[in-house]
Amino acid sequence: MLDDLGAEVPLQDPPSRVVSLVPSLTEAVALTVPGVLAGATDYCTHPSDLDIPRVGGSKYPKVQRVLALEPDLVLGNAEENRPGDVAELRAAGVPVWVTAAPATVPDALRSLRRLFAEVFGFPVVDWLAESERVWAEPEPLWANAIIPVWRKPWVVLGRDTFAGDVLRRLGVGNVYAEHEERYPRPRLPELQGFLTSGAADLVVLPDEPYLFTADDGPEAFPDARCALISGRHLTWHGPSLVEARELLSRSLRG
Repeated sequence: MLDDLGAEVPLQDPPSRVVSLVPSLTEAVALTVPGVLAGATDYCTHPSDLDIPRVGGSKYPKVQRVLALEPDLVLGNAEENRPGDVAELRAAGVPVWVTAAPATVPDALRSLRRLFAEVFGFPVVDWLAESERVWAEPEPLWANAIIPVWRKPWVVLGRDTFAGDVLRRLGVGNVYAEHEERYPRPRLPELQGFLTSGAADLVVLPDEPYLFTADDGPEAFPDARCALISGRHLTWHGPSLVEARELLSRSLRG
């Protein structure tokens, strides 16, 4: 079988020992195939009661720690995990399924549906079906936003991102949606200029990957409307999507 990037994944049977290097996939597998996870990253915070060995961060996993767990499959993501780590695991004989970085909510759900059907033998997954229903219809545009995901330096959502599509389906446009980069690094005066010119009327500040708070982020945009939102619900493509639409809408509209 082939993963999202077209790489061969030499699996004959559904895996029984899986190490996940992607927080959203960890949550998805834990809920859908209970008991199969043998390890996860330090950032795999959901389910909150998940008690399995940890292998370091998503960007910098301890490859030898992964190998010591003797997985028959490792789950990775093209955006979150370094190609060198994936190559090292494969060179050691471990099958690795890498998901693509989805540009839209439907892209993410199709990827997950294929993963569970082809790898685990679960063609029907209730939370996937519910997520497809919840996110099917976009709302009319009611705001144009700047969406930082980091500061020092400032990094914002650009073109073709899952999080950008989540917001667009909630009626929030992205002023950097047509930028040539997926994650532009504009300077603060440029961001502020969108607000003073009226091109943007909202600043969306998630709590991950950078932990924006009421005291860290809004002060850079004086007099602008700022919405502090859950980064997990904005960026994770997994079971959290079932509740994400309602919770994000509430935070965005304040």
